[in-house]
Amino acid sequence: MRIQRISQTPVPSAQEVDISLIESIIPKYKDKKGGLITLLQEIQTVYTYLPKAALQRVEEELNYPLSELYAVATFYAQFKLKPSGKYSIKVCKGTACHVQNANAVMNALSEHLKVNDGETTEDGKFTLEAVSCLGCCSLAPAIMIGDETFGKLSGETAVKAVINFN
Repeated sequence: MRIQRISQTPVPSAQEVDISLIESIIPKYKDKKGGLITLLQEIQTVYTYLPKAALQRVEEELNYPLSELYAVATFYAQFKLKPSGKYSIKVCKGTACHVQNANAVMNALSEHLKVNDGETTEDGKFTLEAVSCLGCCSLAPAIMIGDETFGKLSGETAVKAVINFN
């Protein structure tokens, strides 16, 4: 059996992350109990992921141990520790979509974008990811690009949706 090395996308260093973008967010959580997840969501909205430099800033300002921040960030699937594309393409893999051939949709998108599940296109525009359910079973198979839902797709129509998006 041969093992193939998977290339890693370089993660921006702390110097490349503009911390000033979150300076107005952090103080809102200074004396708030139970706001950590919301804080991390807001930070991720700014950067598309949770940069180490941003987590270090939260540690400094709010006295959360860095280990606790990483524990929360790695426990919840919604948080990303490496940059995501400007737009997330979520391919539903729920039962209804699976039965309606969501695999063909995923394969077509993967081939068109030249990325696998969880990867980001070279231009940083799209991140492709399989999700358990989008909650729109009557549209199976379905995808979401950003906040827009597309349904009743084939591999070909899913690729067209991506090409015509934005």
